[in-house]
Amino acid sequence: MPIITIHEHVLGDMVVRYVAPHDEPTAVGLVLLPAGMVEDVIPHRENMDTLAVRNLPTRWQPQQAWDIDPLIHVRVGDEPAAAAFSQGRTLRNGPTSLALRLQQHERINVGDTVVLRSVLNTDTGIECVHEIRHDEDEPGLRITSTVRNLRPDEVDIELLTAFSIGGLSPFAADDAPGRLRLHRARMTWSAEARMVEDSFERLALERSWSGYSVACERFGTVGSMPVNGWHPYAAIEDREAGAVWAAQISSPGSWQMEVFRQKDFAAFSGGGADWEFGHWRKRLASGAEHKSPEALVTVVHGSVSDAGQRLVRCLQTSLKNSPAVEQDLPVIFNEWCTSWGNPTHENISALAARLAGSGVRYVVIDDGWAERPTSAGIQSNGDWVVNRTAFPGGLRLACDAIRAAGMIPGIWFEFEVCNPGSIAWNETAHHLHREGRVLQVGARRFWDFRDPWVHDYLNEKVVTLLRDNGFGYLKVDYNDTIGLGCDDADSLGEGLRQHLDGVQKFFRHLRKVLPDLVIENCSSGGHRLEPSFLELTSMGSFSDAHESEDIPIIAASLLHLIPAAQNQIWAVLRAADSRKRLTYSLAATFLGRMCLSGEIHSLSDDSWNFARGAVDLYRKLAPVIARGEWQRFGQWGEAWQHPRGAQAVRCYDQKCNRTFIVWHAFDNPPSSLIVPLPQKLATGHPVLWSDEPTETSRRPDSMEIQISRPWSGGVVYFD
Repeated sequence: MPIITIHEHVLGDMVVRYVAPHDEPTAVGLVLLPAGMVEDVIPHRENMDTLAVRNLPTRWQPQQAWDIDPLIHVRVGDEPAAAAFSQGRTLRNGPTSLALRLQQHERINVGDTVVLRSVLNTDTGIECVHEIRHDEDEPGLRITSTVRNLRPDEVDIELLTAFSIGGLSPFAADDAPGRLRLHRARMTWSAEARMVEDSFERLALERSWSGYSVACERFGTVGSMPVNGWHPYAAIEDREAGAVWAAQISSPGSWQMEVFRQKDFAAFSGGGADWEFGHWRKRLASGAEHKSPEALVTVVHGSVSDAGQRLVRCLQTSLKNSPAVEQDLPVIFNEWCTSWGNPTHENISALAARLAGSGVRYVVIDDGWAERPTSAGIQSNGDWVVNRTAFPGGLRLACDAIRAAGMIPGIWFEFEVCNPGSIAWNETAHHLHREGRVLQVGARRFWDFRDPWVHDYLNEKVVTLLRDNGFGYLKVDYNDTIGLGCDDADSLGEGLRQHLDGVQKFFRHLRKVLPDLVIENCSSGGHRLEPSFLELTSMGSFSDAHESEDIPIIAASLLHLIPAAQNQIWAVLRAADSRKRLTYSLAATFLGRMCLSGEIHSLSDDSWNFARGAVDLYRKLAPVIARGEWQRFGQWGEAWQHPRGAQAVRCYDQKCNRTFIVWHAFDNPPSSLIVPLPQKLATGHPVLWSDEPTETSRRPDSMEIQISRPWSGGVVYFD
């Protein structure tokens, strides 16, 4: 009973195959291949022929070696649960998923976009629509699933995958022992994007001897900080074949991914969190439907880094929606690490005067501009009334001072929450609730963005303030997660989904009524660095790591997950900083967006002129940062707070054939770093920007950077 191909499409350098068993040609699944590896696909064994299987009774023979993974997994609440020890581990492979049959498949061409649309249904009245969209300029696929209730009664949906890729690995005739690796990115506060790799065997994802029991690794994030614990990214690598399948989930709230295995082939799926993982259940009336979050998926003959860069290139398309002022990656100054939550008209005016003519374009007033209760500390707001002690003439005068110095004023808000002591704290009818009680996390209550009153209130508090004072930049912070969800007739998880849909509706409103507004996406640093929020904002705060030695490591790690043009990195400059320390801090910002802070007003003229030189170089290299692809080299150890070794990150813009290298030495560094150079790179003179001369050696295919001191850094570029 061989596997047969029902439909096949070539999309860019990827091949999309819809496959099925020979005797059930409408029970389809999805296989993705790099176009250059089609000939490397190996016919798979039909049945198991191990000693343990051969010794089974004849009535249990043969034992088929593989199953087709369903194109969509959907769980209906009133169906029997799947067996094989799956309960509590996965809701995949239930009766509805296995009963879906292909009714229609079409390819729709619209300009440079191709849509593959498949309609499936069951005899029980469940219809699903699976869509794959490919834009000509993207090296990835955008995949969604929609479930419709065609039954006359209501139905509860408890799982809906956005994507599911089966047949892993198509380059092995057996269960690919020792070949498959799962790559993920762990995310914690101020230590974002720690890439981890596990073999399938280490994760207990080997098939069982008979193929009966389920093996599943289900992971994700639950709550309103979608990048909390894990980034919504994963990749599966067949190391022997040199193939990688990678995906990101576009979700502002709870999401999950799963690596599932029962027989030879593994499957890789993801979407919104399900009933077991995220308490999500959606009740569909007769004729109603629900659509999954979008998944961004790619496959490549290459490395995990190559796959990550392909997904990042797809995410770069969202930058087309940014205001025109963002095109050359302006430098930001944020005064948070200057006043630590105590900005005043005087210090903002002094900063503006110091920054005039420096190449900085945005000056951001952070927390502390609004009145706080007497006993409150930082981040205690909700009423958003200007602090007239700090700004006696109002915010307009501060904005005018920034504009007069030739820069664009910005301001900080955490408008989704309110804190004790504010009038807003007592507006509980408009707050989120859980189990009938006001949902409170620490000293925060959360506005319910399903409530039109909340949108009207914030339109007055946020939009009016921005417009009346002439702000051109908005930093949106969000400093805790509501967790499992909030009260809703269907489920806590569905309440969370609808609430966050309302939050993003407000972001879209901001962009509509203030089209030139630059929005920074911050959530205690990097807790919202996922596709749907990045699409709504110009950039994201990479981390709350302000002055720690691991900043270059975090910033470089994020380049596998988000575009550099949205990777805003702190460089906090202190009057006591040595030239070496200034270089270490400033060099890290070349891994994304340069954001200065600190004691700019107290720097010596020598230190300030040195920092201005870094800004000038950054502006020169900004086009390469915006379009380039990134690759990291070196070793930095497992303890990021105590890094050892050295790191070099190469950025290469193939379009204009330009490259530069950002390097950092940590504790106990090696004597040198060797960085491969692109083969097409024209011969050029390497120029080193650092605090003191450093030896570099140009070879035909690489660059060697000599390292003489720990805690140093620099940038090498070619003139």
